[in-house]
Amino acid sequence: MPMAADQLEAELREAFPDAEIVIEDLAGDGDHYRAKVTSASFAGLPRIRQHQLVYAALKGKVGAELHALALETSAPSGA
Repeated sequence: MPMAADQLEAELREAFPDAEIVIEDLAGDGDHYRAKVTSASFAGLPRIRQHQLVYAALKGKVGAELHALALETSAPSGA
């Protein structure tokens, strides 16, 4: 069963309450998303670690309810 964009955003918001989150449904099927997550939690971390934190927040849903997720992560400017 696909994951709704608002559910995806809610799960990310729970893990990164300070974040600016933009979700884009890439295929219109509720199964392929792009998520841009800007959070102070990512300050000083390499991009791979930032992505690992996002995947951990989604608790194994990537590859299951969520077929594909293109991630863009960053810390806010000045963080």
